[in-house]
Amino acid sequence: MAQTEPPLAGPFLIGIDGGGTSCRATLLAGPDKARYDVVLGPANVSTDFDAALATINAALAQLAERAGLRMADLSTATAHLGLAGVMSPAIATRVAAHLPFAHVSVTDDRPTTIAGALGEADGALAAIGTGSFIGRQVAGKIRGVGGWGFYIGDQASGAWLLRRCLEEVMLAVDAFAPHTDLSRAILKEHGDDPGQIVMFSLNSQPSDYARLARDVVAAAEAGDPLGARLMQEGAAYIRRALEVVGWKPSEALCLTGGLGPAYASWLERPTVTAKGTALDGALDLAARHAGAVR
Repeated sequence: MAQTEPPLAGPFLIGIDGGGTSCRATLLAGPDKARYDVVLGPANVSTDFDAALATINAALAQLAERAGLRMADLSTATAHLGLAGVMSPAIATRVAAHLPFAHVSVTDDRPTTIAGALGEADGALAAIGTGSFIGRQVAGKIRGVGGWGFYIGDQASGAWLLRRCLEEVMLAVDAFAPHTDLSRAILKEHGDDPGQIVMFSLNSQPSDYARLARDVVAAAEAGDPLGARLMQEGAAYIRRALEVVGWKPSEALCLTGGLGPAYASWLERPTVTAKGTALDGALDLAARHAGAVR
């Protein structure tokens, strides 16, 4: 008679990183930390709360199945979820109420990104992609600023960079400022028609703006005055944000995201490479929470 593997025993740690593109979930089981991973679709709770929760619970069901567990077994797990769209404690509480865990913490994706990048080290993170936020970790406590979205925040981000560039292009069109190679190139991208730029601004999403942000970076690195000024503006915001969160030059500074490393030369600060991802951070925060409740 064939022998069956004994069921996995706890403790169980679960980390979830949910965003507008995908939901990544990991289960660590037992003292040997056997690892199980799944990746499903979007899980942004501000875009579609019910769909996001359905995705998260489907990911949990798949984790349980892969580990040879029942969903009920996961009720003893300690979990941390870092989800796009968690903009307030009320939203975090609402998410937690739909989950099966005895011990669960829910945040936006800033704390998980910071914890993943820095591990347990003190330091700060500037995450600059289509959007942006800046955060600091000291003695395991995390504080973040920014990340409020393209329309009212996300300074220094790719979307912000191109929006500011288009603003300066239109000022040059109206002769408030001289054209540069960058402003001429952006204007040419829109058929040398300022009206097309206006239509682009009315009909585009942040990702559409960010698509051309690297042109601004490249122009700045080539010495274009407009590109350089915009990168300096973005760097000035990052420096001010680092002051706000209390970062000290003796601490590590990590630049992540598609455009984060591009600011290194403009910040004139030594930087370190990220240790891990937001999913690693979610697992780390789950482990910290597990230690606190035991």
